[in-house]
Amino acid sequence: MSEPTEEATLDHRIVVERHDHVLVIRLDREDKRNAIDSHMTSALDEALNEADDDPEVRCIVLAGGERAFSAGTDLADGAGTPTERGGPYGVIRRTRRTPLIAAVEGIAYGGGFEIVLACDMVVAHKAARFGLPEVARGVIPTCGGLFRGWHSLPVTVAKQMVLTGRPLTAQRAYELGIVNELADDGQVLATALDLAAQVSENSPLSVAESLTVMNDVLDIPEELGWTRTDEATATVKSSEDYREGVSAFLEKRSPQWRGR
Repeated sequence: MSEPTEEATLDHRIVVERHDHVLVIRLDREDKRNAIDSHMTSALDEALNEADDDPEVRCIVLAGGERAFSAGTDLADGAGTPTERGGPYGVIRRTRRTPLIAAVEGIAYGGGFEIVLACDMVVAHKAARFGLPEVARGVIPTCGGLFRGWHSLPVTVAKQMVLTGRPLTAQRAYELGIVNELADDGQVLATALDLAAQVSENSPLSVAESLTVMNDVLDIPEELGWTRTDEATATVKSSEDYREGVSAFLEKRSPQWRGR
């Protein structure tokens, strides 16, 4: 792994490092399991905008901490307004020409897993976990989790994740094709940087054009997915179960569902 040539902290939520032609963006709110609030959304958007606009950046690695990649939206404060270029979290609906690799340690739950699904490749620690626990909170995945998982997962497994809220192990995710590389303790970022270096060795124009075509084709059926997700979200957010689920989570108690 190359030594970083520069490091910057944005809004005390992320740390940015440069490794030759690779930019590493690390979520830096580990005391909150890297839950995403409005400040982190803004910081991620700013960092990704700069990376997207810098011709010297040929690949991006998005990493979390040792205990958590991200637990998703900060339910106490919210994740803020979707950004103009990146959408939710500044990442989810971004149109990129620069490949994005997720380097996952610990948990990637809810919106954290949806960020992983928005990346092009994934490196994970062998003990990492991936999950969509929203149904246990009285909400639903709103950032692509209801349809992007099908790009890599069998439909039955995608439905199992959404409907049970139970996580996948890193090994299982690797076997099913969500994870490209598994890594041991202390090797996740190094493995991700090695993968990013393999990308960076190639023609930047060829990589950018290839990524654009692949993502454009994947985006065609996604438009229906976003429309239906928005409709379902509006239904859920007007329900008693939504209010009960969020309250129960914040109060650390079991929810009492009413089904309405």
